Amino acid sequence: MPASFKKILFFILLFLSVPYRASSPNINSFTVFATTPVEPYKKLIHAIGFVETMNNPLAYNPLEEATGIFQIRPIRLKDYNDKTGNNYKMNDLFDYEVSEKIFLYFADQIGPYDLEQIARRWNGSGHMTTYYWNRIREYL
Repeated sequence: MPASFKKILFFILLFLSVPYRASSPNINSFTVFATTPVEPYKKLIHAIGFVETMNNPLAYNPLEEATGIFQIRPIRLKDYNDKTGNNYKMNDLFDYEVSEKIFLYFADQIGPYDLEQIARRWNGSGHMTTYYWNRIREYL
């Protein structure tokens, strides 16, 4: 065989083998990576729970009839039920998930970017909400 033919044959074989070696294996699968959920109110929930009741979901204040970890009063529960069509009772507020759901409903009315306004409105109105916000900030 002539040398030029050997070179051509070598390059053809080399060329044909490259795609075979460079191809990926035929695997029909995919990978799902778990992501961390976005919880914009997580720190605020903890801070309010701590300031209100030291995170005690069974807390009750007979003076204000405030119930649960976030010390929800009957008037706020009525407002929530009226706006959402739910029919929660005061005893339901001892369930952390119910209380959190109510808190998040009102927090979402303001949005996750103004924690001060959420905390102050949660507490009520007037100048005492400034003191309340300062206490909340200690736990954020």
